[in-house]
Amino acid sequence: MAFDIAVYMGESGETISMSDPGKLVVHRKRQGHWKACREKEFRPVPAEGMSGLRRMMGEVLEFMGECRVFVGQTVTGIPYFELEKYNCTVWEMQGKPGEFLDHILDREEEEQRLEKKTPLLVMPEPVEVGEGRFQISIKEVQDCGGGITSKQVLQPFLRRGEFFELEVSCSHIPPWLEAEFTGGTLKGEVLSSDPGEIKLVVTKKCCAD
Repeated sequence: MAFDIAVYMGESGETISMSDPGKLVVHRKRQGHWKACREKEFRPVPAEGMSGLRRMMGEVLEFMGECRVFVGQTVTGIPYFELEKYNCTVWEMQGKPGEFLDHILDREEEEQRLEKKTPLLVMPEPVEVGEGRFQISIKEVQDCGGGITSKQVLQPFLRRGEFFELEVSCSHIPPWLEAEFTGGTLKGEVLSSDPGEIKLVVTKKCCAD
């Protein structure tokens, strides 16, 4: 089955922020090689404000079609939430597509294998245990599935950024979260690792990191 990944990039061929003019290129892997299927230029107009940005995102989503994976250097605010409503997975990566497309494909496929479909669960939410400090367990989501993925549970909270640290109890560290630690704006520290349960703390990277 074809797997498409949309990448927002600038003239240099590297990923850029959604607030900058650029082009969206949809890539597909054919016979072991990534090819650009289609591309379209987009030019955000700051003077149009939020309504203009929402209109542009509508055009972005229409252009993406069946593609449900989006990559940009930074994807926050309205662009992120519009993509989330469209059930897209969002990756923040730096560099050129050839440097990360295989990595994203591997992680997405691994995530699909790990997140099994079983009876529906209630979506867990982080619980505040102190000022800016939250805890959450995604073990049941990972062990039972229920149509809910770890990314659906954690990513919206992490993208909002309204936390100092988040302690996560999990059966395994989600591949997409490991990728965020490597190339994104988050860092993770394993507090304990026991059979069947890992506890880690997620915080935001400082500028010096």
